[in-house]
Amino acid sequence: MITRRTFVAIAGSSAAGLLVGCHSGAQAATPAPQASAGPSRLDRIGVQLFTMPKLVEQGVDAAFAMLAGLGYQEVELFGPFPYSVPAVQEQWRALAPRLGFSGSGYFGLTAAQFRARLDAHGLTAPSMHVDLDTLRDRTAQVAEDAHILGASYAGLPAIPEERRRTLDDYLRMADEMNSIGTRAKSLGFKLLYHNHGYGFTPTDDGKIPTRVLFDRLDPSVVALEMDTFWTVAGGADPVELLDAYPRLYRLMHVKDMARQVRFKAGGTMEDLIALMPAITTDGSGVLDLPRILGHAKRNGVEHFYVEQDLAADPATQLGTSIKNLRAMTLAI
Repeated sequence: MITRRTFVAIAGSSAAGLLVGCHSGAQAATPAPQASAGPSRLDRIGVQLFTMPKLVEQGVDAAFAMLAGLGYQEVELFGPFPYSVPAVQEQWRALAPRLGFSGSGYFGLTAAQFRARLDAHGLTAPSMHVDLDTLRDRTAQVAEDAHILGASYAGLPAIPEERRRTLDDYLRMADEMNSIGTRAKSLGFKLLYHNHGYGFTPTDDGKIPTRVLFDRLDPSVVALEMDTFWTVAGGADPVELLDAYPRLYRLMHVKDMARQVRFKAGGTMEDLIALMPAITTDGSGVLDLPRILGHAKRNGVEHFYVEQDLAADPATQLGTSIKNLRAMTLAI
């Protein structure tokens, strides 16, 4: 059972951030049709590995062979990593028995060995999720491994809850992201920030905290990664945000909704846990993905990752998602 304590622990220590057992309507996993890429199609499609951590832990080669066979070309990693700060490593060790798996980062391999396995299956890893403390205190180590992997982006999966209680908190966080991003740029990678559903509810004076944060970010050193599900659940319009911040959005978690759901209390942990069962395979839900993805591609998003946190049947669910996405005609 997913408890609030478990959720808080994984949100703080795992770079993937969120935890859910998805049981969407499944179809047999078949290779995706290879539609011609162009302005109206997605070309490269990836997977956030928190969708299938147990499979990767059981065997990296078998997991990557499955992804490549389905037509996926990219993966996004989640932490902690061997270089992550000790507190995060310890949180993960304490959490692992409740999750049923302990693998993260490179799943027992070195960065070079992990890169070799990616290469062997024709996959790349353009980005990785790293906790805030490690990004701040061990930027050079993040950069070293990002270089080995060939990753252009590394960054924050979520802002810790205690760091986003007021508008001033969001301003301070933006300044910290800019500072980390400046160091990251000098070391050869770009800082990313992945949103969940918090921060989209206006304050009493009408200000939207995430917009306050985004307006202060420096797009030359920080990039945004939109999560379509959590953006909509928070009450925001993905298309409006993509059009408003074309210099920031460069990555996306493509995550569909089985039914329309919204936060009731502004994005608390209880809100998140309550809404997770509504996550479904891409193209099987109610989100207007053709329009969202069309605006994303037009505005410069480079990497599109399917994510169904801890999918119950990864091969089937990922097969359904990529089949639907490959067949999708994007709209503006």
